[in-house]
Amino acid sequence: MFDHSIRSQKNQPEPGDLAVVFDDNRRFVGIGLADPDSPIAIRMLHHGTSATIDAAFFAAKLDAAIEIRTGLIDDPKTSGFRLVNGENDGLPGLVIDEYAGVLVAKIYTPAWLPHLDPILDHVVARRSATAVVLRASRAVQASLPDGEAAIVRGSLTNQIVMFAENGLTFTADVVAGNKTGHFLDQRDNRQRVRDLAEGRSVLDVFSSTGGFSVYGAAGGATGVTTIDISPGALDAATANMESNGLMPIHGHEILRGDAFEQMTKLRRAKRRFDLVVVDPPSFAPKQRDAERARSSYRRLTRAALDLIGSGGYLVQASCSARVTEDEFIADVEAELHRSGRPFGDVRSYGHPIDHPVTFAEGRYLKALFARIG
Repeated sequence: MFDHSIRSQKNQPEPGDLAVVFDDNRRFVGIGLADPDSPIAIRMLHHGTSATIDAAFFAAKLDAAIEIRTGLIDDPKTSGFRLVNGENDGLPGLVIDEYAGVLVAKIYTPAWLPHLDPILDHVVARRSATAVVLRASRAVQASLPDGEAAIVRGSLTNQIVMFAENGLTFTADVVAGNKTGHFLDQRDNRQRVRDLAEGRSVLDVFSSTGGFSVYGAAGGATGVTTIDISPGALDAATANMESNGLMPIHGHEILRGDAFEQMTKLRRAKRRFDLVVVDPPSFAPKQRDAERARSSYRRLTRAALDLIGSGGYLVQASCSARVTEDEFIADVEAELHRSGRPFGDVRSYGHPIDHPVTFAEGRYLKALFARIG
């Protein structure tokens, strides 16, 4: 609930206080956690009927989240997944990911600090976790004595945790890596790339720790080129490739630098690839950035098309919630038409099972696959 929606309040709450919401006619609307220093002043937990917000309430939310992920959790080939997906699991501002028995809880609001103990105790018991790393967004770090990350349950011998994903081995830096250490939401799309990669050369742009690169090599790619601006991410990409014993016949090429600049250099060198994956970070952290983000996505489509050989594939993704799926697909397809190249087999994919979507604004991930003539 946004701060501008509040007409009146009895007192000034502290972060995490329970806030009961009524409409203009004094009818009960719902209850949430107060977050007075945020534009989202109340993080809604329950609405419609009365409810007691206590340890049992949070345990029921966690149990429901775990239940819908049972098929993935029980998959012996995968030990990295999201257990709690914030608002979409009814726990706004809280994310919990698991990597081979190590839990990483990331909080995006200090409103969760007074309620963390029963939540962490319950999820540790349910998952028999060996350790819990608590991480915080920049807005919350000042509220934590240890800053961005701290081990709050169990022990951790190494902050680089190895885990399985679709039978492949990856590492997550659960203390200092991006987000919680790995981008779990692209798991299904990485598998789709694996299914397409046999006998093809793969270009992985904005590679992060090389997820698409590793899947491409595992699928039988003849060569893989990995682009990212972060030396740490590229080191992890190399390590992930090596830990799986993968080396395409034409090698694994690492290119460090700005993605747009590197793609321009490849075009000028007349390089062509059979499968180009473009998976950038969010270009629209705020609504006012949406149009600029759409322009950047169109620019990326044009750059990628210049690098795709005849009969190749474009895989382009967006994680910007403020750019809708319809807008993203329309922009990419507009550039496909503008290129004059024939294309087909256009398919769009969204969230995996451990990133459920329960409200329209919670749908952020889009990935478009297209065959280019």
